[in-house]
Order: sequence, then C-alpha cells, then structure tokens
Amino acid sequence: MNLESPEIYDPLLVIMLAAMASYVSRGLGALLSGRLDPDGSVVEWITCITYALMAGLVVRMLILPIGALTATPDWVRLVAAGVGLLIFFVFRKNVGLGVAAGSATLALLTW
Repeated sequence: MNLESPEIYDPLLVIMLAAMASYVSRGLGALLSGRLDPDGSVVEWITCITYALMAGLVVRMLILPIGALTATPDWVRLVAAGVGLLIFFVFRKNVGLGVAAGSATLALLTW
C-alpha cells in the first residue's frame, strides 16, 4: 500500500486515524494536567501555538478561501473578521466570543 493507492483513503481508516490522534492527545493532556503549572512556560507555549494556529486559519480563510466561502465577497469576510476581532478585544481577549461574533456576522451578511 502506497500513498497513491485508493485503499489508504478509505473513510473508515481516515476516521480511525483522526480519532486515535485526538484520543492520544487528550489522554496525554489528562495524565499531565495535574503536573503542569498553569502559569508555567509549557502552558504559555501551548497557548502561543493555539493562537498561531487560529490566526493562520483565519488569514487563510480571508485571503485564499475554499469551498462555499469562495462565493462570499471579500468585504463580507473582512467585515466579519473585523467584528470578531473587535469583540475579542472588547471582551478581554475571549477567543470563543470573538469567533462566535465573527461567524455570526459572516452568516448574517451572507444570508
């Protein structure tokens, strides 16, 4: 079996591999959570990586959208990102509220 064979892209195999990756990382997190200092450098590093991944995905969706997002005008995506960023800062850097506000704005402007 090589990367060009169709068997490697079997949906069940892909789902199983994704589930394994998810559960292994969750298990490691559960095992190490009591030993990590919430204000320590490891947690700070993980937080930085998380923010970087989120920022990279947002920029990717704004500049080079794929799928249904390509049908939305650039200004709609930029306004939604701006609203999400504004809410993020207004509510003391709450990522969840920022993402929810940006997503809701995008949904409302494309309705």
